[in-house]
Amino acid sequence: MGKRNMEKIDFDKNSDGLVPAIIQDYNTKNVLMLGYMNQEAYQNTIETKKVTFYSRSKERLWTKGEESGNFLNLVDIKLDCDNDTLLVYVHPVGPVCHKGTDSCWGEANELKLGFLSDLEDIISNRLNDKENQQSYVASLFRSGINKVAQKVGEEAVETVIEALDSNDDLFLNESADLLFHYLILLQAKGYTLKDIIEVLKGRH
Repeated sequence: MGKRNMEKIDFDKNSDGLVPAIIQDYNTKNVLMLGYMNQEAYQNTIETKKVTFYSRSKERLWTKGEESGNFLNLVDIKLDCDNDTLLVYVHPVGPVCHKGTDSCWGEANELKLGFLSDLEDIISNRLNDKENQQSYVASLFRSGINKVAQKVGEEAVETVIEALDSNDDLFLNESADLLFHYLILLQAKGYTLKDIIEVLKGRH
């Protein structure tokens, strides 16, 4: 998005000539903050590749990080269907909020994988719950890394067998079993899916 698209942005919709700019981490997809841009702030953002806002309190352009060094490096900008709100994808440098947190909502800017992250948390809690050592996860973990790895191998073989058959339900269930036990194996080795994602990103 550049100069040719600026004429599409409806800066005149509000009397102050500002449009909201939602800042989102390009990698984690977490929303980090909300700022406002006028035409000059937008153009400065495009030209410098560092997100610039119009500060309503200072009544001037303000490049995020100009004092702290915590810049928001521009990746891309998208315009909404009404042409009056910007979604700004960035690579943040350091904390975004002036209070020192990753986002202006006080949340850590960590990669979230939806239900898979929840499942990893459940597995971790089962492994560390000293009062519930009879759970399947805890008992498998106590049996040692060899048993955990063996279980992943067994589930992989069963998944391959079902992949060669025509029963989709069995294939999906075996695939779920494989993924579940793989998550256990990762934690048994001290890792999570985020570590695997970093390896894949490094290969990309």
